[in-house]
Amino acid sequence: MISIKRALRHTALAVALVAPLAGCANMNSQQQSMLSGGAVGTVVGAAGTVLTGGCVACGAAIGGAVGVAGGYVVDQMHKN
Repeated sequence: MISIKRALRHTALAVALVAPLAGCANMNSQQQSMLSGGAVGTVVGAAGTVLTGGCVACGAAIGGAVGVAGGYVVDQMHKN
């Protein structure tokens, strides 16, 4: 039997994972490209610094910034 505390944790986790997706519905293509680029860049930057033994927060921040810029460039290339 699942305890109430565990059920509440699972519910909170589900809401935390699904709620941000609701904000993406009204984005234009540029915003979506920049957001997805930033998300991918953050993960890649953090993973890279974990593997190399560097500062994880620094890698995530730099990767996120590069990803946002990359998303912007890709969107501009698709428009032209």
